Order: sequence, then C-alpha cells, then structure tokens
Amino acid sequence: MRYPSTKPANVDYFRVPRPLWRKIKRLLPKHPVRRGPGRPPANTRAIINGIWYVLWTGCQWKAVHRSWFGVCSSVIHDRFQVWQQQGRFAKILEVLLRFYNRTRGIQWTWQSIDSRSGAAPLGGQATGKNPTDRARSGSKIHLLVDQRGAPIAVQVTGANAADKTMVREVVVAIAAKRPTQQQHFCADRGYDYTDVHTFVLDAGYTPHIKHRRRRGEPAAPAGDVPGEASFPARRWVVERTFNWLLKRRSLRTRWCKKASNWLALLQLACAHILCDMAIYG
Repeated sequence: MRYPSTKPANVDYFRVPRPLWRKIKRLLPKHPVRRGPGRPPANTRAIINGIWYVLWTGCQWKAVHRSWFGVCSSVIHDRFQVWQQQGRFAKILEVLLRFYNRTRGIQWTWQSIDSRSGAAPLGGQATGKNPTDRARSGSKIHLLVDQRGAPIAVQVTGANAADKTMVREVVVAIAAKRPTQQQHFCADRGYDYTDVHTFVLDAGYTPHIKHRRRRGEPAAPAGDVPGEASFPARRWVVERTFNWLLKRRSLRTRWCKKASNWLALLQLACAHILCDMAIYG
C-alpha cells in the first residue's frame, strides 16, 4: 500500500503555488477594474507569476515573453520595483513567518546564523571584491534560521563585508517578536570576536560560537574546545536552508544592480520556504 506523499509537488516556474498565493494576494494591489477604452490593466496574479518565473530561472526581465503571462516584461519589472519600494515583499515575509509560527511554532531555542557569497557580475549597490573568488564583484547573503531551519531574518551586503559586522543588523531584522525564553545562538568561527560575544549576550542569547584559533595560540586537543562536547553542532540547518534558496537561479548569481531588488527576491523565496514548512512540515 502506497501512502500519499506529504512533500510539496514539483515547483511550476510559471505559476506561484496556490497555498502561497492565498497568503500573499491580500498584500498585493487588487486587480483594477477597466473603465473606458484603451489597454486593459495588468492582472496582479499574472505579474507575480512573471516575478516568480524570473526568481526561479534567473533570466533577464526582458526575456519574459508577453504571451507567457499576458503582461509585457517592462510592466512586470516596473511593478516589481514599485512593490519593493512600498515594502510589500518585506510584509510578505513577515506574514508568512507569522503563519509558520501559528502552524508549527518558531523553534526559538536554537538559532543559527551564516552567510553565503555569490557573484554579482553587473556590480551595483552592496557589492564588493569577493575574497573567495579572485576579488571579483560579489554580494553576500546573511541568514538567520530557527532550530528547524526556517528563515527568520535575511540581509544583503557586499562580498567583502566581514560576517561579524552584520550580526546586529540580522538580529534586529527578525520579522517576529522574540520571546523571553532561553535562546542559544550558533555560529561558526567567522563570528568568534569579542564584540560579537558581547552583543549576543546583551541580546539575551547563550552563545555557541566555534572557537577561532588566534595567531600563536597552541592547537587544542580534539574535542577539548569548551561547549563542543555538551552542545554538538547545530549549524547544519542554516546550510540546508541556503541550499533550498540557491535552487532559485536568480539567487545563485546576483543580476540585480539594486541591492533592495535582490533582497526583495530573497524575501519572496524565504516566504515560499516558510509556506512549505508550515504546510508540509
């Protein structure tokens, strides 16, 4: 006997999934009523489907053909920028995080932070020389997730920005109110700095940051780093979430010159992940 699958179906690049659309349609402008002669107004669902296609395929905006969605590419790109400036994508992420919290409950006890650098061939805002890619232009995604790997905050900087400089901004950007219960903060050795430890403690976290060996410091025996034995690694969930995000080709390589536009695509992608996790677990 075969049991029905609880996993989401394969993603349709041409259409926003129905569960996600039901949650975000009230956050987007209503379809205007046509009055008088002239070209009919663009359909909101068609526009978000065009944005969805660009998010997954990573194609240029002008490569979106009018016959696919019934809307020309210039209109899709224009509405995308207007909605981004109005903060609609940030609101979408906030609403989906609340939906995930009501359905599954945000696992605040263990939170993990990490970053991922990617190429930005066109340059633009929040880009810098990527030290891991021969100093080519790049951008960096900073992501904070809960114990299950659900994204609760995301930010964008240049690839040359140190991870430790974005801890405060990422924590402040959490789109939900943090409870007063005990919370653990997991990070790799790139965050092992005094100012990071100070902020994490002041923010009410218990830090679990991988020790970074200083110059001239003798190597510690295996398993002798404080906290490594009693608190095993819990950072793998943020790496898995990055893999989920990077299935979308527009996030793998940044083609947006405006950092705010790329952040809007990231927020839409995180909202989709939260929607799937809330429904399918």
